[in-house]
Amino acid sequence: MEGDGQGTRFLGESEHSDLGIGPITCWRWDEDSRFIEEAVDIYAKVYQNLSIHAEGYPHPSELRERIFNGNIAFPGDLSHCTQGSEHLMRLILDDEPGPLYVLTGTGQSTIGRALKSIEERYLHTEKWENIYNKVSAKVIIQSFGDQDGIYETYIHPNWPNIRFRQMATTIWGYFARSVVQPEDRHYLSAAWIKENISSVGPFGEFYRVWGDGKYMHKNDITDYFGFKYLTANQLKALGYSLWYKDIEEPGSWISEGDTSMFMNLIDNGLEGHVDASYGGWGGRNGKDIAPDGVASKDYASARWFGACQRDFAARLQWTVTPEYKQANHHPIIELINTESAIVAPGQTITLKAIARDPDGHHLSVNWWQYEEAGAYPGQVELISLDEVIEKEATQTYPFDVPAPNSLNLSHLIQDEVITACTFNIPTDTVKGQTIHCIVEAIDHCKIPLTSYKRIVLTVDDE
Repeated sequence: MEGDGQGTRFLGESEHSDLGIGPITCWRWDEDSRFIEEAVDIYAKVYQNLSIHAEGYPHPSELRERIFNGNIAFPGDLSHCTQGSEHLMRLILDDEPGPLYVLTGTGQSTIGRALKSIEERYLHTEKWENIYNKVSAKVIIQSFGDQDGIYETYIHPNWPNIRFRQMATTIWGYFARSVVQPEDRHYLSAAWIKENISSVGPFGEFYRVWGDGKYMHKNDITDYFGFKYLTANQLKALGYSLWYKDIEEPGSWISEGDTSMFMNLIDNGLEGHVDASYGGWGGRNGKDIAPDGVASKDYASARWFGACQRDFAARLQWTVTPEYKQANHHPIIELINTESAIVAPGQTITLKAIARDPDGHHLSVNWWQYEEAGAYPGQVELISLDEVIEKEATQTYPFDVPAPNSLNLSHLIQDEVITACTFNIPTDTVKGQTIHCIVEAIDHCKIPLTSYKRIVLTVDDE
């Protein structure tokens, strides 16, 4: 909360009022506060290396041109237009095709102000119906909660057809240790974080870990993560509010905060952005069945945590590696001869793909049904077509990846292979039901990387 610069005291509810503080003029904000700007400055140092390893990284100048202050004076305040809200309004109204993903990990005041400006401009004009329909079809809000109440009080009542995706997850929050899978727990440890993240280049140095001596704001009584070897009572004596009760190992993972709001937009082949029910690295709007048999929304995001952390580690290596051949890269999967996505009960389906590793590493390829994402409430029996696997199947797995818990074997293969599976569409499927099939490839190296392709089959009984 920046405040209005005129000494106005904020009387409403926010994080500070939850702590019994206020009314106040600003909260966790200095006049010279810089957050995203520091990250972009570091990005500029490593941009050339990143561009060697993957396409699509924007030039640092392009990022700097897109930094705007939005509606950050007071939580939930839509009374004034800002650089951020005006820029967002232009994006919403331009002629670029949608969808336009609008992400927020704090509040939705800037989004609400942009929409309110559109409403004020067009509500009583002959253009309103077309504008309203265009905006409703184009905008998808992906948010880590509704932290300033603007979605509930303004956006949903006035723009009910805008798609809103609740992306809050525990695995990407401060309480990740309560939901992380046993095989992934080491990705939170100080040893793994130091080796693969915090000691790797300028971004690693910038990265926050427990006991790093850093803070977001010098007077922030909720940010005590920088201290090491102090007890809870000692921190309280220093005036800190211990909303997170445990004191973790120095150097270990703190939290990725609101990371899950964009994780389904990463181009990993899962296409979690297509529909909120699909699921991906950012979770989904439903529960997945955990290995213990319990349906859990936490597992819908936690199941991917290991793959996400390894992806993070690989990208940090890219930042310090000036030659392509010196780093690891994601396997490439291409679907081939894919049959029609429309299927019938009892039909035999064969799915094929080519998996390649750009670095020449051997691959583990696995086909599995993402049961929870599909509308058909049952299992299909996926059968591997061994004759198209170019090397004999084995039970060898990457040492940093546990054996997959799925319907058929993972195959140790060479760096390029045709892989396939076959199965019958169950006879009890009905029109409109869907079956989601995933093929994933994992390369065999120190920090294995995973890529996916999703095939969605829709039942039509005609």
